[in-house]
Amino acid sequence: MDPSGLSGWTLLALKTLAALFLLASGLLLLTVVVLFVLDRSQTADAVRRNYPVIGRFRGLFEHLGVFFRQYFFAFDREELPFNRAERTWVHRAAENIDNTQAFGSTRDLHREGAPFFVNAPFPDNDRHAAEPQPLVIGPGARQPYAHAAFFNISAMSFGALSVPAVRALSRGAARAGIWMDTGEGGLAPYHLEGGCDVVFEIGTAKYGVRTPDGRLDDARLAEVAAHPQVKMISIKLGQGAKPGLGGLLPGAKVTAEIARIRGIPEGRDSVSPNRHPDIGSVPELLDAIAHIRELTGKPTGFKCVLGETGWIDALCEEVQRRGVASAPDFIIVDGSEGGTGAAPQTLMEGVGLPLREALPALVNALLAHGLRERVRVIASGKCVTAYEVAWALAIGADFVNSARGFMFALGCIQALQCNRNTCPTGITTHDPRLQRGLVVADKAGRVAHYARNVMREVGVIAHSVGVDDPRKLRRWHCRIVADDGKSVPLQQLYPYPPAARV
Repeated sequence: MDPSGLSGWTLLALKTLAALFLLASGLLLLTVVVLFVLDRSQTADAVRRNYPVIGRFRGLFEHLGVFFRQYFFAFDREELPFNRAERTWVHRAAENIDNTQAFGSTRDLHREGAPFFVNAPFPDNDRHAAEPQPLVIGPGARQPYAHAAFFNISAMSFGALSVPAVRALSRGAARAGIWMDTGEGGLAPYHLEGGCDVVFEIGTAKYGVRTPDGRLDDARLAEVAAHPQVKMISIKLGQGAKPGLGGLLPGAKVTAEIARIRGIPEGRDSVSPNRHPDIGSVPELLDAIAHIRELTGKPTGFKCVLGETGWIDALCEEVQRRGVASAPDFIIVDGSEGGTGAAPQTLMEGVGLPLREALPALVNALLAHGLRERVRVIASGKCVTAYEVAWALAIGADFVNSARGFMFALGCIQALQCNRNTCPTGITTHDPRLQRGLVVADKAGRVAHYARNVMREVGVIAHSVGVDDPRKLRRWHCRIVADDGKSVPLQQLYPYPPAARV
């Protein structure tokens, strides 16, 4: 026994730990010295040059702030793109948890632009929520589509989304009776496996229905349209995240399966053109719609972001010249708030009209030209809660699509990693380790609950204002807070065209 009272093994362990500590301290000191010299000598970053080593923490904290802000520092309703109150509402709807609350709302009802609905003094006493009725899209197509649900899954491509995410959306959509838009990435078997209705989108690169040189392959399109679940064909002219720019799927996410479905090389960035090479004018757009509708027999329309709106008037005038049967069966108007696609910040924040301007402009143009009943309007752009969906219906939409709302239903935590292969919830990554966290059976139930609860609560709003179908909401049922803090009727901000039938 050592005189100190410690055994030989204990003494050896202490000496070893002391040596390791000294070694670690030396390495740490050496690292700090090296970083100090590097920071002092570099010229690209003034903060690091003036504050060596310490200045490096600025970038780290800036990066971590994105993730911690939403939990610790931001108030319930101040964060963008979606605040905590909105995310919580969607989460509770997806979990089918009671969304009632006590002691008043934290929503600022005096903030400029805030919408609220005017209740009727004597609503129907026999029901508590208005029920939507089926609406026919494409009455002149060989296979018209009758669909009741007014809240559906917006365009999100397989490739941008993972396999389990698409599978969960497909199964959840089938349970809720809503449609799922494929996005521009082609039709994958996972879109079909749940049994839901599918809207097939043809993007500018014509993924899934393209010839080797990128033109439309009629035979492949006919094969896609032959699936009974494919109910409509949508021609994508643009999307809210990046008006005027084609889609981008990083090469790291172009797996062998995605490459096969899209008809592109594996492992290479998938960049689609900024527009369809064969659609460069209103007449060419109507020609393409007519060709695809005749080829597939399915209702056919297009998706766009509005900027200057005169071309919609030109489209309506061209339809009147050709005959009402030539009109698109539907138009999906995507607001510049769109954001699921990876896009340059300049385009995402500074180009295109937001849905609050684009939707009334489109509806009014169709009303003015007498085409509103012929062309169905589908609104898409950051509508994730019931009153936002109700607002879009009051403006004049027939249907509302949501992408990010359903991503939240899948478990999205707004980690802002969609454009990388590192999504922590498995939604937008092809890393099997991360995909493991997304359990399809569980998330499919959340998708269905979310869709049903949004539609039910929109029905509650519709019942409260005194109509028996949410699609009967009109602009006079909603008021908007003006810059003086007082509300004005929605129809005063966006008046209907003279003599329009609404």
